[in-house]
Amino acid sequence: MLTDGALRMLVLLHFHLMGLGAIQIAYLFVIYEIAGVITNLLAGWIASKFGLALILYIGLLFQIGVILTLTNFSDVSTNITYMVQLMLLQGVSGIAKDLVKTSAKSSIRLLSSDNTSTLFKWVTLLTGSKNAIKGFGFFVGATSLGLFSFKGVLFSLAFLLFLTLVFTFPKVMFSLPKGENNIKFNDIFSRNENINILSLARIFLFGARDIWFVVAVPLYLYSIGSEFLFESRLSTFLFVGAFMALWVILYGFFQTLAPLILKKYKKNYEHISVAAFKWGLYSVPIPLILSCLLYFNSNLNTAVIISVILGLFVFGFIFAINSSIHSYLILALSSKDKVAMDVGFYYSSNAVGRLIGTLLSGILYQIGGVSLCLFCTSIFLIFSYFSIKRLSQ
Repeated sequence: MLTDGALRMLVLLHFHLMGLGAIQIAYLFVIYEIAGVITNLLAGWIASKFGLALILYIGLLFQIGVILTLTNFSDVSTNITYMVQLMLLQGVSGIAKDLVKTSAKSSIRLLSSDNTSTLFKWVTLLTGSKNAIKGFGFFVGATSLGLFSFKGVLFSLAFLLFLTLVFTFPKVMFSLPKGENNIKFNDIFSRNENINILSLARIFLFGARDIWFVVAVPLYLYSIGSEFLFESRLSTFLFVGAFMALWVILYGFFQTLAPLILKKYKKNYEHISVAAFKWGLYSVPIPLILSCLLYFNSNLNTAVIISVILGLFVFGFIFAINSSIHSYLILALSSKDKVAMDVGFYYSSNAVGRLIGTLLSGILYQIGGVSLCLFCTSIFLIFSYFSIKRLSQ
């Protein structure tokens, strides 16, 4: 996750610096998310048939290959062939990330007990620590780009992943459950109505976040830093990287606190699903308020900038609790014999939401700036809320 976060910031800032616009950068991440949709579906089936360890290490090998290949793309060209190759490379990176994620999330369900409190605790711990590490990766990526060459940072990330693969292989390869030969390919599509409803809610939930998070806010912060706050490129990179890193780290930290914050709901699935309704509604007003603040204060000043940044952190807290509840619910609804496929289907929906959010992030930012992105975030959150309301108790 550290290398995934670092790689995202490296690609975004490096190619923006080289002259690519918001929509072009969004296109780079669109194929990344499309690959995620397909990968999550297939990864669940492959893991159920051949074992979770296989997809984990295929994912790590793919990511090493992507990072090493990216070293040939340090210069930017608007040539169609160049852009297509770069987008396809991002697609392989998306495949790698989701193979590893599906393996990790499914392992929690298989290796933990059926007790609600225990499962909720392990889900939030894994999800929170994963996001905190990814957040640190954002900072590492942005800072490294300001200090070292694009190629040098990529070689370092590839070496770090290689060490991870070597040192974890002996233990993990033989500790995770093996696959089953009786798994059918058409089982990848869920027949559980609640899982389908939860997946629909997830599309809107993560679409809502990525509308502002993927392209809009990093470019917005970069423009603020370079035009109003700092003279050096390194300082601007540190500013962007620090915000992105701190937001994701705190997001992960708040996720680990979800069992404590929601302790009155921890009795069973029915109680936690009620919490999903409430926290889904809590998240709607904040991006709407921030959108109005930016719209009616087109001339940037320190008070507006600070208010927007603090508001996004408050939104991150509510979003973290909300997403933790969703992550628990999918595992609670999954049966142990189909957990990899249910999780794969669910996170395929997650990737659909991120795909929509990523594409809209570039387009909406180009049309109406961060204000329009945050307005559309509230609309998506309303759709997510009404979707989750349909869950049967």
